[in-house]
Amino acid sequence: MALGVYLLCCITSLACAVLLLRGYQQSGVRLLLWSGLCFVGLALNNILLVVDTHIITSTDLSIVRSVPALVGISLLLYGLIWEAE
Repeated sequence: MALGVYLLCCITSLACAVLLLRGYQQSGVRLLLWSGLCFVGLALNNILLVVDTHIITSTDLSIVRSVPALVGISLLLYGLIWEAE
């Protein structure tokens, strides 16, 4: 059951990233770029979550798994601050 939820979260994050990056490509609004890159990081986080919990169960990948989410959120925060100026 948990695997299904993790996979749905991954698919949703990827779909959001694709839609936001396509919107940026069409309109050029930079906030869409930062949001899309954030969702790419969150999707990578979800993929690593599935790998950590269901494929490689012998080692703890929680720190490695957190890096893409941290980078994604940091990019969004940078974009929000930079666009505010």
